Amino acid sequence: MRSPNDSSLGCLRSCWRLMVWVAAASLVLIDGRRVKQPRCPAGCTCTKDNALCEDVRSVPHAFPSDVLSLSFVKSGFSEITGGSFVHTPHLQLLLFTANTFDIIDEDAFAGLPHLEYLFIENNRIASISPNAFRGLKALIHLSLAYNNLDTLPRDVFKGMDALSKVDLRGNNLICDCKLKWLVEWMHQTNATLDQIHCSGPPNYQGRKINDLLPHSFDCITTEFASYQPLKFESISVEAFTFVNEQYVVFAQPFAGTCSFLEWDHVEMTFRTYDTIESTSTVVCKPMVIDHHLFVIVAQLFGGSHIYKRDSSANKFIKIQDIDILKIRKPNDIETFMINGESFFVIADSSKAGSTTVYKWNGNGFYTHQSLHPWYRDTDVEYLEISNKPHLILSSSSQRPVVYQWNRSQKKFDRRTDIPDMEDVFSVKHFWVKGDLFICLTRFIGDSRVMRWDGAMFREVQTFPSRGSMVFQPVSVSNWQYAILGSDYSLTQVYQWDTKRGQFIPSQELNIQAPRSFSVVSVDDRVFLLASSFKGKSQIFEHHEIDLSD
Repeated sequence: MRSPNDSSLGCLRSCWRLMVWVAAASLVLIDGRRVKQPRCPAGCTCTKDNALCEDVRSVPHAFPSDVLSLSFVKSGFSEITGGSFVHTPHLQLLLFTANTFDIIDEDAFAGLPHLEYLFIENNRIASISPNAFRGLKALIHLSLAYNNLDTLPRDVFKGMDALSKVDLRGNNLICDCKLKWLVEWMHQTNATLDQIHCSGPPNYQGRKINDLLPHSFDCITTEFASYQPLKFESISVEAFTFVNEQYVVFAQPFAGTCSFLEWDHVEMTFRTYDTIESTSTVVCKPMVIDHHLFVIVAQLFGGSHIYKRDSSANKFIKIQDIDILKIRKPNDIETFMINGESFFVIADSSKAGSTTVYKWNGNGFYTHQSLHPWYRDTDVEYLEISNKPHLILSSSSQRPVVYQWNRSQKKFDRRTDIPDMEDVFSVKHFWVKGDLFICLTRFIGDSRVMRWDGAMFREVQTFPSRGSMVFQPVSVSNWQYAILGSDYSLTQVYQWDTKRGQFIPSQELNIQAPRSFSVVSVDDRVFLLASSFKGKSQIFEHHEIDLSD
């Protein structure tokens, strides 16, 4: 005898068979109308669970519900657009081969949560959108072999944690910074990749991408970006530190002032700090001695003077005049220390003046040495050669002259000159990995970079100069630059290339008649200060840019 439960179970089984039969029927009734199950689209051949489409002009939106694999061969559509397969959510395999499309759009394969195999091979793909494969969390095998890809968007495989095989063979991948992420990904993923080779750049051409390391790529570049325009013209600029604060001072010949700026840590700009009134100011040179701030103010008329910062009165006070018989037309000032003693030297460019070294004696500065009269010196540079103090004087009437400090006499002696370098306006030095270099400025002709070889400066590189009054080396962190100004064209920024041992073009700056540059670091930022003789002086910020981002 059967129990009620047995009868209910039998009824449920009969109902289930009926439901299955209804679901499997090719015709159903919805709202009293007959609706057909999707048939195999035109241009496609369908079997029980597979569909093959050939020479179709677009991706069909309807396939039989039991299709699990779908292939497109020799199709005529130009791209795979977003959401092309949302109507076939049960696909487990999708294949494209010998088609003409060249673009894969964003979310092209959205709505395929069960897709495990995706083959896009022997097509003309040149571009893949960054999120083309978004949502393919079940994908285990991806092939993009034999297409026209020269790069891949960063993190295009992001979220595809199930990937175990990626095939990129047969493409023209350029192994530059845009592809650095792929090398990093290859070293982090559990997926296997077939051997693929670089098609460029020349230094990587033919190399296996699989053998590259992330540090093989030099992807950090730099630029000086305009940060703060100033409202005045100037002929020189100096940055200095006093009482743990950063300051800059511009010499303004037409306004007759030394304009001091300080960094505003709140507004993140340079603001006015103080001024020294003067006449035809050409140089305002700060000098800190025993925690006291001095400023040597060089003037074309009315003599030159020395000022001291009075902390109690919070202003600059003139403490000394500079001998007008020696310094008639000052053009440059350098400060330096030798054996703990403080000096400065003024280059005089008049016919009757004399470039003169001054020394601090505890109460003031006095004349220590006159180097040579009558030569119309335009620039003086202090540097150390083989750990010995030297001066290089540039002159409009002779080649640059090198002076060496005589320890016993405590004076500078003429050592040599720099051959074949007439008409040099200024000389500035810099160091690269222990090697000493100098930049020599010519107004018209070729400015040059030279290297000290242990006995003499030898030419390394020449730069066409067109109205250049400044060719200044600038160091920022590990970066070395040389900035070549021009009165007639754009200012050229060059960056030192360690592998070549030379400067390479880096950037152009629009500065009218630049005369001087200085660098200041504050609040983890670096700024380039530019004086302009015929326009507005400017402040630029130094940026490091990662090309692999």
